[in-house]
Amino acid sequence: MNERIRAREIRVIGDEGEQIGVMPPFEALKMARERNLDLVEISPTAQPPVCRIMDYGKFLYQNEKREREAKKKQKTITVKEVKFRINVDDHDYETKKNHVLRFLDEGDKVKATIFFRGREMTRQSLGRQILERLIKDVAQRGLVEFRPRQEGNTLHLILAPVKKETGGKEKPPAPPKPAPPASRGGAQTA
Repeated sequence: MNERIRAREIRVIGDEGEQIGVMPPFEALKMARERNLDLVEISPTAQPPVCRIMDYGKFLYQNEKREREAKKKQKTITVKEVKFRINVDDHDYETKKNHVLRFLDEGDKVKATIFFRGREMTRQSLGRQILERLIKDVAQRGLVEFRPRQEGNTLHLILAPVKKETGGKEKPPAPPKPAPPASRGGAQTA
């Protein structure tokens, strides 16, 4: 920038984007000073190096503003954990399943964990059944990212939210058609 440019000749671009030409840096710097702007080296590897006349402070401010806007639009995905026991009651299971569904709807990943204590290690099939039941129950709103796997005395799986289509409007699933009434063994008329 400005006096730090060491090349003998530089290609200069004006503040409106127009090509000014190839000249020594001190002339380009003089032109920039007349307009109360800075001379900034854009492409130092080009032959000759390319410099632009611009307001460097304003340029930095706009870059920072763009980065802040991009950060606002980013969604950070967190992993929420829901712990089950192998002897979980139906009501407790439903409550925890609803927590999992809420986390998935919010766009977070969910880690479902079953912790085995003592003799429960001999009943690992019960833990797998609970996790398989959970996978089946949340299949509409969650994808299995990692199948249930054992690590030490814990069994866990990770569920990710289903990606929503951004292109068109989503159609709700059609309601099931009612079954035709069953005949009661009488004569049928045609």
